[in-house]
Amino acid sequence: MAGNILLAGHLAEAPERSLWEIGPTSADFRTEAHGFAWLDDLAAFGTAAARRQAQAWTWDWIYRYGAGRGPGWTPDLTGRRIIRWIHHATLLLSGRDRAETEAYYRALACQSAFLARRWKAAAPGLPRFEALTGLVYAGLSLIGMERLIAPAIAELARACDLEIDKEGGIPTRNPEELLEVLTLLTWAASAMTEAAHPVPPAISAAITRIAPALRTLRHADGDLARFHGGGKGAEGRLDQALAAAGARPGITPTIAMGFVRLSGRRTSVIVDASSPPGGRAAVTAHASTAAFELTSGRRALIVSCGSGAGFGPAWRRAARATQSHSVLSIDGASSSRFGISGEAMEQRATITASRFTAGSEGADLFLAHDGWAVSHGLTASRSLTLSADGRRLSGVEALTALTAEARRRFEDMMTMTAMEGAQFSIRFHLHPEVDAALDMADTAVSMALRSGEIWVFRFSGAASLTLEPSAFLEKGRLKPRPCTQIVLRGQARGFETRIGWTLAKAKDTPLAIRDLESNDLEGFG
Repeated sequence: MAGNILLAGHLAEAPERSLWEIGPTSADFRTEAHGFAWLDDLAAFGTAAARRQAQAWTWDWIYRYGAGRGPGWTPDLTGRRIIRWIHHATLLLSGRDRAETEAYYRALACQSAFLARRWKAAAPGLPRFEALTGLVYAGLSLIGMERLIAPAIAELARACDLEIDKEGGIPTRNPEELLEVLTLLTWAASAMTEAAHPVPPAISAAITRIAPALRTLRHADGDLARFHGGGKGAEGRLDQALAAAGARPGITPTIAMGFVRLSGRRTSVIVDASSPPGGRAAVTAHASTAAFELTSGRRALIVSCGSGAGFGPAWRRAARATQSHSVLSIDGASSSRFGISGEAMEQRATITASRFTAGSEGADLFLAHDGWAVSHGLTASRSLTLSADGRRLSGVEALTALTAEARRRFEDMMTMTAMEGAQFSIRFHLHPEVDAALDMADTAVSMALRSGEIWVFRFSGAASLTLEPSAFLEKGRLKPRPCTQIVLRGQARGFETRIGWTLAKAKDTPLAIRDLESNDLEGFG
């Protein structure tokens, strides 16, 4: 409302100007603008001035682009735009005259006809779900568009069968994208129900499969795990989607979409326990195999750096490296690597062993992968144990030459490095709100959370411990947030190298803490 418009990580300062008069802007900014998701924000703000702003920008778009020419005419953006226009029709049409109302409906009809012709051009995955959901909305909501209903619903059901696997996952393995797919499907199902149109079993079954998977990918604070280009999810979106899905609270699955969830009371640990996605999803995949995030109550402690997509090409590429995740990496080489094209992650680590056990004392997860088997002859493994009370997470990292061929490759690598071996780092990226300091003569790290909890990191083995700068890449911000990372550095000079570590609450940290956000305290004191 003040003219500070933040879209896709880019800020435009344009007081008293139309959104469509701003320039020059980035391609991502323009894409977000033409998708009209900003209508949700103005509708939520809810003032008369916000309504006037929404109407002015919408009719300016109609006059500039509504005839089917110019930017924004891609199937996914058109579907996204139709959904918002129909969702917020009452807001948009309030107080408009007959000519403006007719222009609005003509533009909707034009977009619907475009989608009916071009939805197949939408890329499989989220873009296609957006296009088809928009087409369903148009058919169910607009007089004269009834012919679109049956084919649109049939294709949406077909996309559910093709894109959503039996465990409720999608090929990109992006938790936030999975949330967006569930949101679209619940919107489509709700629109069908309100129009007294039966919801196809394939759509209902897809919703039923996705909901428990998202519970697995949700941390103790309610945010999604941030992997493979996904963020924590829009505020309240996950709760809303799960409620719309009719998902009844039950036992949360341990494994979903290649991730494993360990939980103990207030603590959740989510681990990337699979290979990075391949195929078309390889262009957004991260080299995060065996990385984990940890949240205690309402506070994130160990994180991934996140998606750098909104911060420019350099950050986007850096965020996909193994070093940007909380996991072991061999210096100079991610566990999965880009191919010749430069964007697709073609050399992907493969899980060679995995084991999960749960008992009364806690949960254990063991993973091994071959990310450096060819280059160094080493198999990397990680063992994680979370106590049942959630107060202690212990880990063992290992680099091992398992076979005769692997030992030969390792010996060749030792010769090439003048017996220096493979230098490695084990990184634990801390959330920006964590206050960390070296302790016990630089052999431990103390971490204070804003809840009042104190966690202590210790290690054993031949490694050096440091605290170093890191970056937290958060959607909706102009710049990366500075934060800290714990780094253990060592060298693999033998056929097996092991480093052990523990991350535990300090003994005087109580079992239960009343953790209040700052806005919870308003009116007190």
